[in-house]
Amino acid sequence: MTDPEHGDPDPSRTPDTPDPANAAGGPEGAGGAEGAGEAGSPDPGAARRAAEPDRIMLYGQDAALRRKRVAAGLVGVVLFAAAFGGIAGLIGGMGPGLVVAGVIALLLGFVIVSNARRQVWLEGRTVVMRSWGRRRVDLETAPRIDLLLSDVRGTRTVSLLVTNSANKAVKIDLAVYAGTGGRELGILALRRLADALADNVEANGLVFSELLVAQLRSEARGDGAADRPLYRIASAAPQGKLAQRFTMEAVSRFVASLD
Repeated sequence: MTDPEHGDPDPSRTPDTPDPANAAGGPEGAGGAEGAGEAGSPDPGAARRAAEPDRIMLYGQDAALRRKRVAAGLVGVVLFAAAFGGIAGLIGGMGPGLVVAGVIALLLGFVIVSNARRQVWLEGRTVVMRSWGRRRVDLETAPRIDLLLSDVRGTRTVSLLVTNSANKAVKIDLAVYAGTGGRELGILALRRLADALADNVEANGLVFSELLVAQLRSEARGDGAADRPLYRIASAAPQGKLAQRFTMEAVSRFVASLD
């Protein structure tokens, strides 16, 4: 799992601060659009489709922030590579030192640029991940869904790991927590994910949908971060493990305990 600074689902939003843009597209806004469609359009779902964007960003950074992070990362890469290259040069001479520095710079630079290019979004019922190429997973037909929890320096990231029939997976970061605060995915994105997962019968996606619905209800009640389901499941996980998966059965037991 990446560092939370790079895995932030929505950097402008905290658990105790509703997202105005997403709130406008929440269940209430969608309901109004549906009503308008029934009154003045032969297609009841036309107004809803027009009101909601076809592409909902689940992970991504604006261009300016991405450039700043890449620049800062590359500076660190140069310093790191120079340090190791210098050590290798002292031991084996200038040639080996330059080779070591070059290899380290290339590898770390590739990781930084790949992470900067990474974007994840939802198109209808399909999750798309783009870095150097594109990977698509249909949420309705995905044969495997896991809840993934990573712990990096005391910061926990709660994610969905969705795998398609070709065994290609896409990770969707739902929330990032540090202490009693953190950042969570927007209301509209959570609702659309819950709708898509509810139709998945291959991997019992309804269980994961119920978890997201419980999170939405908690937000609607105005619960603090510590009382929300995603925070609670992150806190209940054993410490000391960099990454661990929660199966459908474990998530089902947790959701049942919320009632």
